Amino acid sequence: MPKNEKMTMPMSTAGLVRYFEESKESFKIKPEFVVIFSLAIIALEIALKFLPK
Repeated sequence: MPKNEKMTMPMSTAGLVRYFEESKESFKIKPEFVVIFSLAIIALEIALKFLPK
């Protein structure tokens, strides 16, 4: 058996996809960055709401 051939288990439930094997994205974003960015947007929205017009 060649070394680069992947062994996969048979699918036991229909409709499930193993995304970690199919994912070929060009960049990855860490979950911490997404949380921090979301909190920054929320803080900006709150700050803009209370600024005088």
